[in-house]
Amino acid sequence: MATVAAPSAPIRSSKTESYIDTKRRDDVRRVNILAARAVADAVRTSLGPKGMDKMISSANGDVIITNDGATILNKMEVLQPAAKMLVDLSRSQDSAAGDGTTTVVVLAGALLRCSLSLLTSGVHPTAVSDALHKLAARAITILEDMSVPLEITDRETLIKSAATSLNSKVVSQYSSLLAPLAVDSVLSVVDPGYPELVDLSDIKIVKKLGGTVDDTELVKGLVFDKKVSHSAGGPSRVENAKIAVIQFQISPPKTDIEQSIVVSDYTQMDRILKEERNYILGMIKKIKATGCNVLLIQKSILRDAVTDLSLHYLAKAKILVIRDVERDEIEFITKTLNCLPIANIEHFRVEKLGFAECVEEVSIGDGKIVKINGIKDMGRTTSVLIRGSNLLVLDEAERSLHDALCVVRCLVNKRFLIAGGGAPEIELSRNLGNWAKELQGMESYCIKEFAEAFEVIPYTLSENAGLNPIAIVTELRNRHAQGEVNAGINVRKGQITNILEENVVQPLLVSTSTVTLSTECVRMILKIDDIVTVR
Repeated sequence: MATVAAPSAPIRSSKTESYIDTKRRDDVRRVNILAARAVADAVRTSLGPKGMDKMISSANGDVIITNDGATILNKMEVLQPAAKMLVDLSRSQDSAAGDGTTTVVVLAGALLRCSLSLLTSGVHPTAVSDALHKLAARAITILEDMSVPLEITDRETLIKSAATSLNSKVVSQYSSLLAPLAVDSVLSVVDPGYPELVDLSDIKIVKKLGGTVDDTELVKGLVFDKKVSHSAGGPSRVENAKIAVIQFQISPPKTDIEQSIVVSDYTQMDRILKEERNYILGMIKKIKATGCNVLLIQKSILRDAVTDLSLHYLAKAKILVIRDVERDEIEFITKTLNCLPIANIEHFRVEKLGFAECVEEVSIGDGKIVKINGIKDMGRTTSVLIRGSNLLVLDEAERSLHDALCVVRCLVNKRFLIAGGGAPEIELSRNLGNWAKELQGMESYCIKEFAEAFEVIPYTLSENAGLNPIAIVTELRNRHAQGEVNAGINVRKGQITNILEENVVQPLLVSTSTVTLSTECVRMILKIDDIVTVR
């Protein structure tokens, strides 16, 4: 009688090859890639001048309308770790170049799609990652060969590139006003000694509700979004101003420790009030002795910076008072006025004051602002007053202006321009495809696949503009093959033209950082083969 043996466990011999299950690793990679691609697809419709806007509604009822990739992704609640990497990617692009935040995410999504097809074909992730690294280095060389050098004195070209950045924003109809404004404000803060160091914190943006974006202006001086404190009838306009920025309080002192003072009769009460008056008067006399007639008082958290009594005496002394100046604004104000902040009344001296021709309160719409004009020995700073009919437009105008300022900063740092409208991406795709033919083995196969991924940018641009993407991209390939390096998609005319002649230009830095950051991010996602959760 035959007996059936129970299936025994496979014996693993050290001499023979054993089977190792890699399914979980493949699954983790696949999940990461799909999650990251979902984030890229979410912002893909916002790419380009005809891209759609997103309305972001938060839990507390705040609404933001924007098509800035970095803003959309920052506000999204992304939980998957790999998808969070794409949010960080757009943030990195925002800090490195300021523009191209949507492009970098869409490109990363396309590279991930190609990576997934390569992995499915059985290519090892390390081989894919190494091919990407070589591709990025080659792509930057191709972009640099395409670029056109630029002089910082060429204001017109700087305005064209700032206008290109603004054309894809909600406030694109105001690009003819905002682009020159962005260029002038950046050029006014550039230090001739260190032209490559542009600090955007030297440009202060003040938002004021009312009017339209057309009323936005560049102010050579200081603007405060607050009223003059003239509750006691003080002046609201001062000429030949001597301005002091003070960080101490003009109010009666408090005890150092928490304690109560018992007042038993009226004479003691009168004596306390008299001492208070004498203390405040003594301070104001010292201030007046220096000839100071405008006071900027820092916001205080310990006690009131000024009281009604001190405001009354300051008004009698004909000193204009602007109170509740934020602590983080002090550095900008002192740099602009070329003065020093005064931390104690004993240090109040003439040499610490700033001088200006005029300080006045101006009515704008419903509210009021304070302007300081004609500052003597003004520091390398500037202020921009943005106007808008509602808060949504105001916030979007500020974000758009910030992007335009970043574009001009990129051009000051790295003085090369490149065509826009999908031209560099198609040129990259064509050149990398030709390069892949010269290579051998798996590397050639990977680079050929990735070269096609760059076509996602012109494809999406034409798709968002309502054109036929397949026909446009095919025609674009054909033009570039004939040697028209700067042929790109003209979204306004709905056809392919020489984009440089149409003044659609962008800084080289935006394109190079897009390629380097997106390939870096994709390589990192490819290298992850497991997710370990810890408590």
